[in-house]
Amino acid sequence: MKPFLLILTTLTLLASSVQSAEVTYSEHIAPILQKQCQSCHRQGEVAPFSLTDYREAKAWATEIAEYTEARLMPPWKPAHGYGEFKNERRLTDKEIKMITDWAAAGAPAGDLSKMPPNPKFHQGWILGEPDHLVEMPVEYEIEPEGEDEYRHFIIPTNFDTDMYVQAVDVQPGNRKTVHHVIVYLDTKGQARKRDAKDPKPGYVTQGTGPGIEAAGTLGGWAPGVTPSVLPEGVGYLLPKGADIVLQVHYYRTGHTERDQSKVALYFSKTEKTTPLHIATMINDKFVIPPGEAKHAVRTSKRVKQDSYLLATMPHMHLLGRDMRIIAKPPTGDPIDLIWIQDWDFNWQDIYHYNKPIFLPAGTHVSLVAHFDNSAENPANPHDPPIPVGWGDKTTDEMCIGFLYLVDANQFQPAE
Repeated sequence: MKPFLLILTTLTLLASSVQSAEVTYSEHIAPILQKQCQSCHRQGEVAPFSLTDYREAKAWATEIAEYTEARLMPPWKPAHGYGEFKNERRLTDKEIKMITDWAAAGAPAGDLSKMPPNPKFHQGWILGEPDHLVEMPVEYEIEPEGEDEYRHFIIPTNFDTDMYVQAVDVQPGNRKTVHHVIVYLDTKGQARKRDAKDPKPGYVTQGTGPGIEAAGTLGGWAPGVTPSVLPEGVGYLLPKGADIVLQVHYYRTGHTERDQSKVALYFSKTEKTTPLHIATMINDKFVIPPGEAKHAVRTSKRVKQDSYLLATMPHMHLLGRDMRIIAKPPTGDPIDLIWIQDWDFNWQDIYHYNKPIFLPAGTHVSLVAHFDNSAENPANPHDPPIPVGWGDKTTDEMCIGFLYLVDANQFQPAE
């Protein structure tokens, strides 16, 4: 072969190789967005824009690359290697590089006719028709200006026997104004008394707590939270005759808003149901000095009986920076339960483990959290910083680790 023909052939092969290695939307990017992003980035969901087709993805290609490379999206807070959880929203290094390369190349489309179809999302309840529907008794009007509002709506259940709830799905009625929903239980009529004294529907509290001695909770909703489904044979106890107290945290949007949030309950169908016990690890005796950028707060709890840990939920407010929870059994190695290294008050979840974790009696569970009360913290609500301690308001602080436990003598996990 003549030299110029050899060079031409080589260049043609190289060009073909480069072309075949090109990252395209249809072949590489669409499957990532479908799996990890579209549950939020679609019409009517919490994300500010949709990513359900090529046109939308190309318009946001630069931002997608920046946020995924910084690991800000998809929002998955537990650090890798510190607990293995269900429904993880985590991109691999390879997926992040493909997105970066795709954006840098001008977001090529590829052959859109060969693109996999978008997943089908349920328009109604994700888990199907509920066994029992809980809904705010009236549509509530939220005024355009003022402080955030924590309003509580009372819904009687009127069951004549204890019930066990295996799954809960919360649907906020107006995602523009609803920040979060928590489903509390009241067996003493306290919420009704507070409701009677408030001229508006339900009653309001000045902070995040329900303002009553709650008999328990059935979970809740915040941006990114998926329906909470417990293993077969485990359920939240809904006591006979209990009132459900639906706490709804409302933002002010600058416009008059209306909301009527609702909750779907799915009851346990097993012959015998083990009640879920939510243990709390709390430190409420701390003060974070102004200017302190890494103030440590610690607490711990000892497991009194053989138990399985099904899930955990860390909780702090705006000054929180990280929280790590470790279990130390009486014998054997410590178990890292969870470590959230970049806390975000606006993105909280209950993290369910892939497999229940056995914690024998005597296991010592420790928690350490760090708070940033410096002027450099963009989330700091105080300018200039002031001493901040425990309190119900968002501008106060909390340090809680929730442990979702079941008695190992009553429950055996599936193989």
